[in-house]
Amino acid sequence: MFNRTALPILFLSCGIALAQPGTNTAGTPILQAPTTLPISFANTVSADHSHTGDPVVARTFQTVRLANGTVVPSGTKVMGHVIAANPFVFDKTPYAQQKQSSLSIHFDSLQLGGQTVPLNITVRAMADPITSWEARTPNGNDDSAFPAMTQIGGDQFNPAETPVVNMQGDVVAYNRHGGVYAHLISNDHCDASSVEVSVGIYSASACGLYGFVEVSAEEVGSTARPSTLTLVSTRTSPKIWKNSTALLEVLSDRQAVASR
Repeated sequence: MFNRTALPILFLSCGIALAQPGTNTAGTPILQAPTTLPISFANTVSADHSHTGDPVVARTFQTVRLANGTVVPSGTKVMGHVIAANPFVFDKTPYAQQKQSSLSIHFDSLQLGGQTVPLNITVRAMADPITSWEARTPNGNDDSAFPAMTQIGGDQFNPAETPVVNMQGDVVAYNRHGGVYAHLISNDHCDASSVEVSVGIYSASACGLYGFVEVSAEEVGSTARPSTLTLVSTRTSPKIWKNSTALLEVLSDRQAVASR
């Protein structure tokens, strides 16, 4: 399980002509690793108000470029649904151990060029709306003409410059092609990649939950149970607010991402 808060970046979204992705033997488009999808949730889902089967809707907020030439435009819809929602109920019994509340969702598909593309992903990182907004807001102590912004995870992004640097000053990503792209950096339970992928407002090393207070991720998607996110708490009802963001990472056949 993981749960972290961190300093939170702007990205520039753009729509680009769509190429077709790879297909499986049935002709259905597929997404292959390494691929990441920076998404923003379009609706709120919560353990205390949502029900099994309720839709989960999100959209990509940066262009995603695949190795085979496929382009997933910014604004592409991601669909999912609620698997389970168990609200928190406070037990007033003296010395009672509070029962765990949980919210489970499944990311089903990417609506790409009129086709439904199944998703086989892990949730690499996720941030609440405030943290996501702060990552798009110029740093208050930077009075330059083009003030820098702090990505979710701590990297520094300046919209007037191409390089994106970490807190040690190393270049870890690049601002180009209408967004921020990086080689993923391993961090805690998250893996690394040697291929440039879309990260949007997330640092190359971002991993875990940001801004989710008293909530942990029990499950984030694995080869055994892909595309499933389960948030748990013994203090509150887990919730994913509208305008929360996440960085989804496509699972490879060899990748064994353990539930955190």
